[in-house]
Amino acid sequence: MRRSLVAGNWKMHGSGATITGLLHSLVQALGNEQDGAEVVVCPPAPYLSLCQQMLQGRAIAVGAQNVHAQASGAFTGDVSAAMLAEFGVRYVIAGHSERRRYAGETDAEVAQKCEAALLAGIAPIVCVGETLEEREAGRADAVVARQLGAVLDHCEGEALGRLVVAYEPVWAIGTGRTAEPEQAQAMHAFIRRVLCDASAALAETVRILYGGSVMAENAAQLFAQQDIDGGLVGGASLKPEEFISICKSVGRQWKPW
Repeated sequence: MRRSLVAGNWKMHGSGATITGLLHSLVQALGNEQDGAEVVVCPPAPYLSLCQQMLQGRAIAVGAQNVHAQASGAFTGDVSAAMLAEFGVRYVIAGHSERRRYAGETDAEVAQKCEAALLAGIAPIVCVGETLEEREAGRADAVVARQLGAVLDHCEGEALGRLVVAYEPVWAIGTGRTAEPEQAQAMHAFIRRVLCDASAALAETVRILYGGSVMAENAAQLFAQQDIDGGLVGGASLKPEEFISICKSVGRQWKPW
């Protein structure tokens, strides 16, 4: 059985004041919610401590937006998984399309980051997805299988069961375009098959999130699909009422295999 998960990716947005206000709203509406979806917020790194303090003892988890693959070293500006764990971070986003595009992250680097997170007891939310050009060329399945396969081939053991996969069609991020629920379900089902090829147990336990312009108006339809276990939410997660509505749109807390 898989519990639904909704993660808010705040990207490089916010200030101490705005994040404090946002967290107050989320805590009031979701902070004691034990029966709905699991909720995670992923703030910019300077605000991890603020989030950890404000969410202490609450049902909302703290996630990070990035992690370095190495445990320590001369890597100016980077943060290790052990450092994140000290802040109570439970999830970390790995391989977001913006990191792949702007920072040039490769499949191998993303896999190494996932391994580092798992070793530190942090669940990586590994992002996979195709561009519009790749989809129109009929390569969507191959691209996603390659990205996810790199992680599955590199990481081993029971810890891999904590992995979360986020399917983010790159053509739908920040564009206002969203895959139709049937389109999203088809890709999620394909990802489930890739997981099953690696391990039937993984396919049963790993949660697959949809991450392409999730909004309050389309969340319920998306989350109702059999293989969509929640969402990785971008801009809408910065709007308290909308993000709360998305979190409450999860029709079923647990989905059977």
